[in-house]
Amino acid sequence: MIPATPPVVAPTPAAPLTSPELDLAGLEQRLRETPAIGVFTKLSLKNQVDDLLDQFRGFYRGQLKVQLAELRERYELLLFKVLTLLQDSDRELAEAVTASREAIWAILTDPQKLANI
Repeated sequence: MIPATPPVVAPTPAAPLTSPELDLAGLEQRLRETPAIGVFTKLSLKNQVDDLLDQFRGFYRGQLKVQLAELRERYELLLFKVLTLLQDSDRELAEAVTASREAIWAILTDPQKLANI
């Protein structure tokens, strides 16, 4: 006797990937508190973040003559530095930063949202 073949079941579509709402203040607090980055490095990173934010503000005011692609490169380099510092000692925070990458970029590329941070 030939065994009956099981019915073919159509695969269920995967649930769309949704990212949790960005908690920028929480992410900033976690970066301040992580022991994975030393105090002086944190100060240096804060200065670099402030400089990048000022560059975006200057870009939107027409005072900084660069392309948005160049600002994206600066943003990515800064994130890369942070992730490099976190990857071995605070993997969970590194993953949170990575997951927030595009949401943060969306804020930076929206002059109204940028004005609120």
